[in-house]
Amino acid sequence: MRLITSATLLALATMAASAASAQDISAGERSWNKCRACHQIGEGAKNLVGPQLNGLFGRHTGAVEGYSYSSANKGANITWDEAVFAEYIKDPKAKIPGTKMVFAGIKNDKEIADLTAFLKQFDKDGKKL
Repeated sequence: MRLITSATLLALATMAASAASAQDISAGERSWNKCRACHQIGEGAKNLVGPQLNGLFGRHTGAVEGYSYSSANKGANITWDEAVFAEYIKDPKAKIPGTKMVFAGIKNDKEIADLTAFLKQFDKDGKKL
């Protein structure tokens, strides 16, 4: 009986650890509040101070039609994926020196993962996947 109890406790602890490290879209949406002053996302999103972020992952820097990018951003030749975004959002000016983005960054890896999960919900047309 003790072996079953230990195994059960181990399984529960493993499940709890996995849930704690999983991406949380709701938390990512709350983190999105730091971005929304300059960016839009979703159906009908428009460029503001920064470009709209629909379909961000998989697109190249400087690719949003109608947005006036810095030459640094246009010339960065980066394709956005989770790793590149995580590095960028921690310190935008370090990743792309000369970017127009004025943002101190998000340093917390969990918050970045949650924000990434929120952003990844939206396809290039702003529809939730």
